[in-house]
Amino acid sequence: MVREVDLRSDTVTKPTAEMRRVMAEAVVGDDVYQEDPTINALEERVAKLLGKEAGIYVASGTMGNLAAIMAHCWTRGQEVVVGELSHILKSEQGGVAQLGGVNVSTLKNLDDGTFSLEELKEKFRPANPDIHEPSTGVVCLENTNNRCGGRVLPQSFIQQVCDISRDRGVPVHMDGARLLNAAVHSGIPPHEIVKDCASVSMCLSKGIGAPVGSVVVGSKEFIVRVRRCRKVLGGAMRQAGILAAAALVGLDSAMERLSVDHKRAKKLAHEIHNLKSDLLTVDPEVVESNMLLLNFPSPRLTSAQFVEKMAQINPGDKEKVIVRCGTWFRNRVRWVLHSDLTQEDLDLALQKIRSILV
Repeated sequence: MVREVDLRSDTVTKPTAEMRRVMAEAVVGDDVYQEDPTINALEERVAKLLGKEAGIYVASGTMGNLAAIMAHCWTRGQEVVVGELSHILKSEQGGVAQLGGVNVSTLKNLDDGTFSLEELKEKFRPANPDIHEPSTGVVCLENTNNRCGGRVLPQSFIQQVCDISRDRGVPVHMDGARLLNAAVHSGIPPHEIVKDCASVSMCLSKGIGAPVGSVVVGSKEFIVRVRRCRKVLGGAMRQAGILAAAALVGLDSAMERLSVDHKRAKKLAHEIHNLKSDLLTVDPEVVESNMLLLNFPSPRLTSAQFVEKMAQINPGDKEKVIVRCGTWFRNRVRWVLHSDLTQEDLDLALQKIRSILV
């Protein structure tokens, strides 16, 4: 038997036995009529967790971000300001422009996921732009920052972005796909992290471990708009409480499980660093959540070659193990830890690295 260790993403987790049980027993209704009690309970719970008035369940984080931006940019000719490495810009197929009709203005992301506040100030259009310009509709943040390797935004930075934007009458949306990871690392409650953000989209299908979905939260008036946007995007589901039931179970133990992921990621990063290889490097100091970025400084081993070798049984392997992962930009590989992995899985992944580097 070949053992598989999947480090591609925290989206690969399978529903637990308890999740499957509550899915089978879930009390459901028609969510388009807002009559699904399990969906309603999930929306209320996430809204309370994030300190907002209301929430709405959506099919994915991509849909959540798109519907939120469309709801903020409610009139034609508006613009969203995002980081150049943001998931919204890089991994959501340009949906804000393609489907939302929203113009995009980008900021240069630094290695820690932040950007220049002075550059941000220059991005705002006049409150009453002339006929040549779009108006600024929303500023977006991402916490943790996926492309930067799961980096956690400093709370002071979030506060400054919100203060600058508020002074100009522009709301801030938080792509909080992995917001609970940020809360675990920083020790700051989720509602405090996003207290000055007008809206948040939080994934349930990543570290929380649910099979499907995200929740968007904000004011009651804002969520009415998001609900309309969700409908036109094809995201109005019917008896979706079956899915919400699993998410409620995942939320019960999410913080504890994410904490384990973080500790294991840090430990693994130190172990790889301690190999002192000139073919593969990791900086443990920048591992802040459940992700680590593997760097390949030598042409003797590229990220693509590494991925291929990890996915096959090699002559030097002591165990029949394959490790699934994917290339990342800038000749790197991203590893993402999750609750379906054991410490033994990670030990075997490290052992496989050793056999490759020999």
